[in-house]
Formats: sequence, C-alpha cells, structure tokens
Amino acid sequence: MPATRVVFFQDRPGVAPVLRWLEELRFSNPKAWANCRVRIEMLQRSGHDLRRPAVDFLRDGIYELRAKQGRVQYRILYFFHGRNVAILAHALTKEDEIPHADIERALKRKMQFESSPTEFTYEQETEE
Repeated sequence: MPATRVVFFQDRPGVAPVLRWLEELRFSNPKAWANCRVRIEMLQRSGHDLRRPAVDFLRDGIYELRAKQGRVQYRILYFFHGRNVAILAHALTKEDEIPHADIERALKRKMQFESSPTEFTYEQETEE
C-alpha cells in the first residue's frame, strides 16, 4: 500500500489550525508535540490501516489521531480524501469525551475541503 499523503486543512485566510496548534504545543510541551508528530508519521505510513490505540473512528468520516503525554490526551481530528490523502482538520487537548462542538468543527471543515480541495489545502510557503 502506498504511503498516505498528510495535509493540513487551511481556512479562507490561509491559516492551518492544526499546524498553528502544533506550533504552540511545540513550545509549551515539546514531549507532547513529539508524541503528536510520531502519530502523524504513523498515519503517513499506515493510512486506513492504522487502528486503536493510535486512532479511533468518531462519526461521519471523522477520525481522531490519539497521542498522550502523562495524563493529558491530545487529539487531532482528520478525514480522508480519496484513498491515500488524510486531511488534518482540527486539534484539541481533552480530558474525557471529545466535545460535540469540536467534531462539528471538523465536519464543517471536511465539507469546506470537499467543496474546494485546492482552496482549503495548506501549502507551505518556501523562501527563495
């Protein structure tokens, strides 16, 4: 099976919410950031074949990528576009169940992405 391409959802102003969340986490808790990065790499390697405890299906095509540091649980909500593309749509720190509003936010981003994949795919700017 080919590797899964992992991309960041971006909103209309060009901001990638998960990327911003990861950048903040990198400075506030480098170990948690490293755990999240490992999970993203696992998603790249395994895609649809990745199973619990690394991922779980939530609903309506939304999955959670699961990382933990100490007692704190970190979740990155994502969905698939086609067979080999995973879009990282939303991220949060959770204590218990994922709030309904967070799943709804990921679903809204999924619908936006599906309406215009190019517009809502974050492309990293390169310096020349």
